[in-house]
Amino acid sequence: MNRRHFIAASGAAATLPFASLANHSNPRQFLEVIIYHLHPGLRRGLVADFYRDVALPTYRRLGIGPVGTFSVMHGPTAPSLFVVVPHDTLESAANAASTLRQDATYLQEGEAFLGAPLSDPAYVRHERLLLHAFTDMPTVEPQAEALGSERIFEWRRYESHSRRAGQKKIAMFNEGGEIAIFRRVGLIPVFFGDMLFGASMPNLTYLLAFENMAEREAAWQRFLDDPEWHALRDDPQYADTVSNIASYLLAPTSFSEI
Repeated sequence: MNRRHFIAASGAAATLPFASLANHSNPRQFLEVIIYHLHPGLRRGLVADFYRDVALPTYRRLGIGPVGTFSVMHGPTAPSLFVVVPHDTLESAANAASTLRQDATYLQEGEAFLGAPLSDPAYVRHERLLLHAFTDMPTVEPQAEALGSERIFEWRRYESHSRRAGQKKIAMFNEGGEIAIFRRVGLIPVFFGDMLFGASMPNLTYLLAFENMAEREAAWQRFLDDPEWHALRDDPQYADTVSNIASYLLAPTSFSEI
């Protein structure tokens, strides 16, 4: 194969996985996650205020949502705000930022935040992640109405030493039935996502909801004691698939839609 044909073939192969992700018949959502690193003190709430007053109304107007906004109860020491935006298509997720920038009302009402000067920035930095929802849980399941204002959430990231190992762990949740075990013991899932772009890859990330902290502890204990979970955990095909686990406890803002 000459150099020209090799480059063309390589380029085509590289784009195939993402072409399949963009299939409009695919029912699995794409989850855009934005993590803002905030200023401490009185300026800590600037990002949350912007989402409450400007960004969330815009998402609703565009038909995107429900959008979840969460502060960290336990996890990173620096103040931060997690935002979860579900999209029905890859195009929607990829074009979200530019779509917002083309909305006149969004630009006008968010000018103070969007145009903050270098001498007085609205936040320190932000990072964006993109996840693809699991086959056995293809859409976000909001819990705002079901669990009420005292609900808490647990954000968990399972990192793997290789892409193959990570895909095997995903299979454990899907074909292996771990998601069903979660539901049965009271570990209420909001989403499960395969990380397409982001930090600490390869990894899968998921979000759980609980009525309160006591119910979280009870649900995890039921899971650890569950015979079906023991059998799944001890299945050799799923051995050595996770190299590190990161876990944060999150509190929803008063206006979070999840």
